[in-house]
Amino acid sequence: MTRSEFITVTALILFGAFLLGWLASWLVHRLARPARTDMTELDRMAHQMHEAEEAREAMLAVLEDRTARLTTAQAELQTAMEGLRDSRNEIEELRDYIERALARR
Repeated sequence: MTRSEFITVTALILFGAFLLGWLASWLVHRLARPARTDMTELDRMAHQMHEAEEAREAMLAVLEDRTARLTTAQAELQTAMEGLRDSRNEIEELRDYIERALARR
């Protein structure tokens, strides 16, 4: 075998290996590619997930609003309870004063 024949045979073998590799790659991608029904299902699931995330964010906003209102209402209740306690103490003091004033007569 001469040098030029060796180079030609080697080139043909390498080209054949390249073609086989390319064919195998194409076949793998063809078989591994999801079907259109799978893609439609994935798109539908992605859309549902997006809607669920939006609903979650909306619910979190509502929860934050209600928590803020509850905190405000609790603060107002605490203030009202303190005012009521002060008023009761003042009423007791006035009753005691009135009883002492009536007892002096």
